[in-house]
Amino acid sequence: MAELNSGGDSGKGGKVRSKKANPSVDLTAMVDLAFLLITFFILTTTLSKPQSMNLAMPDEPKIGDPTPPETPAWRTLTIVLGSDGKLVWYSGGLDNPVDGPTVSTYGKAGIRDLIINKKKLVDARNKAGGRDLEKEGITVIIKPSEKSNYKNFVDILDEMAITGIKKYATVDMTDADVKLLESNNIYQ
Repeated sequence: MAELNSGGDSGKGGKVRSKKANPSVDLTAMVDLAFLLITFFILTTTLSKPQSMNLAMPDEPKIGDPTPPETPAWRTLTIVLGSDGKLVWYSGGLDNPVDGPTVSTYGKAGIRDLIINKKKLVDARNKAGGRDLEKEGITVIIKPSEKSNYKNFVDILDEMAITGIKKYATVDMTDADVKLLESNNIYQ
């Protein structure tokens, strides 16, 4: 095919060279694809759910409500949280305990074994007496002190979940409980 040279002869041999543009890649489609992928992964990823424990709190007693029946001393276990990762437990009342008071630690070798053994004893006694194990099982009373930390409180609530204790309560400490912790050197 013939080429038409419309320009005058410049004296360089008559060939016309066209200017070559630098090769470039249009990245607009790549950016769009990247945003689509990011959006896809954000929408399809399951976000971590906060892990929390269910803590059922009782309603405030109303005027005229009957007083709840008192739990027998042999079915109660009181745990008083002290400092330095230690606690004191006793069964029954502090003035006339059925068992304890004894200093213990958290974990499998400490309070967990005690709770499991106490639960077995209460269940065996209830079974021998023909009582309902669900309604008349062990009741654990937890008393955190001012010197205990949040981790200790969560640890004892974990122990309640691990051992399957259905009835437990968090109660304020009394002066007698503070004296008990001070006498065992775990209220510092």
